Amino acid sequence: MFRILVFILFVLALAAGFAWLADRPGELSIIWQGQRADMSLMVAAMLIVSLVAAVMFCWWLVRVVWTSPHSIQRYFRARKRDRGYQALSTGLIAAGAGDAANARKMLARTKGLLSADQEPLIHLLEAQAAMIEGRYDDARKKFELMADDPETRELGLRGLYLEARRLGANEAARQYAERAAEKAPQLPWATEAALEYRSEAGDWDEALKLIGDGRSSSAEEKKTYSRRKAVLLTARAAAKLDADPKGAREDAHQALKLDENFVPAGLIEAKAYLREDNLRKAASILERLWKATAHGDVARLYVRARSGDSATDRLKRAEKLEAMRPNNAEALYAVAEAALEASDFARARAKAEAAARLSPRESAFLLLADIEDAETGDQGRIRHWMNQALKAPRDPAWTADGITAPEWRAVSPVTGRLDAFEWKTPVSELQGPVEEGSTDAVDEAIRTLPPLAIEAKPARVEPVERVEKTETAKPTMVAAVAEPAPGRAVTPERAPEKAKPETVGKEEERPFYGLPDDPGVKEGAVAKRDGTGSFRLF
Repeated sequence: MFRILVFILFVLALAAGFAWLADRPGELSIIWQGQRADMSLMVAAMLIVSLVAAVMFCWWLVRVVWTSPHSIQRYFRARKRDRGYQALSTGLIAAGAGDAANARKMLARTKGLLSADQEPLIHLLEAQAAMIEGRYDDARKKFELMADDPETRELGLRGLYLEARRLGANEAARQYAERAAEKAPQLPWATEAALEYRSEAGDWDEALKLIGDGRSSSAEEKKTYSRRKAVLLTARAAAKLDADPKGAREDAHQALKLDENFVPAGLIEAKAYLREDNLRKAASILERLWKATAHGDVARLYVRARSGDSATDRLKRAEKLEAMRPNNAEALYAVAEAALEASDFARARAKAEAAARLSPRESAFLLLADIEDAETGDQGRIRHWMNQALKAPRDPAWTADGITAPEWRAVSPVTGRLDAFEWKTPVSELQGPVEEGSTDAVDEAIRTLPPLAIEAKPARVEPVERVEKTETAKPTMVAAVAEPAPGRAVTPERAPEKAKPETVGKEEERPFYGLPDDPGVKEGAVAKRDGTGSFRLF
């Protein structure tokens, strides 16, 4: 476009010049070697322009003839290069599609048209073709050649890294990833791999150095950086919690600045304050987290913050959590558990049933079974709640890659992925997903609760008195006394009967009351004297 504009301006300038000369006529005389030539000024200008054009044409013609061999050679070389690149492109597409035969064919054609020194992608096509055909050693050699070339270093290192991962050589894969991250820190796969390996090894300081300072123009990248740094700081705080509570508290505090609702960081900071006997600050952190997340781990740590508290004190703290988040399943469950420890069975039962209605899950029904066991001991009702627990969804837990952990971890033990653990309900193989808050099953379970059975407490067997061997002594058996259990009524049918006196002159026999599972002494059996002076019952 610029050249066309320049050409148009040149033509206009030339036309303007000729028009200017036409408006100003004149004569031009030239005397050369005794000859005189007279002409008008316009004719002289035309002759000069024609002479210049003729000289330019002759120069172009000479140049074309002189450079024609090179031009012809360059034309055929360019045509050959184009055919080579077309074959290379077709071969890479075939390799990506898994067509080993076509990839090998295009590789041979590309080698005949292009030089591997001038086009490094030929090594990539050869390595891909070798991997498709199962010749992994040849592919690895090609990747090593690419890793030594500055132009293809990153590509070769990635190929070696993937090959090492395929073979399970984690140490070699780690070295390739570290090398790639050092040479090209902008590569996401290298940074991710090196970060995972350092995190898996527990080298949190080096992992924090690897993620950099997070200076990026992208809002998404800044968010990812903040999350990763919070996770790494929390992991380092957890590692130093026992040996250095102050350092752990500082790291956890920095993590909370990056993510204020990150529960693991808040728990670690609260634990550090508790180890420093600073209950007020620990409670403040836990209360803020509870208001934001209503997390079960926060409730458990808050209720049991002080080891010397009584069951009543723990119940009061649980009720404070419920006041902060009313009608919350975790709060109701915490109150029910604390009420059970305080032997407030009515409140424990009411709160546990309310928690089960809001969130029907395994722990709620198990808690109802514990309440039933502590209050009534009715095995039928206990089994009823245990059966409901078997059918209920599992409790939320820290879950990553199909496994659960009792506490949060920074790295998945299965894949080594950073920040893999999430607080969610684990996948169950026994039942499908249950909607949170469905109360039909819970109401049916409460409605079908078996009535309280009235049964006697098992009798205690008193030891048999030893009788000395004297002429006047007679064998005597002490009847077992069935004592009713506290808070239970004794069934009239099971009341012990009085022993009936026998005829005078015979040994007095008294019935023996054994345990419920003990058949006792058969009717008509008489205690016999053994050689030690005692009486054998059997």
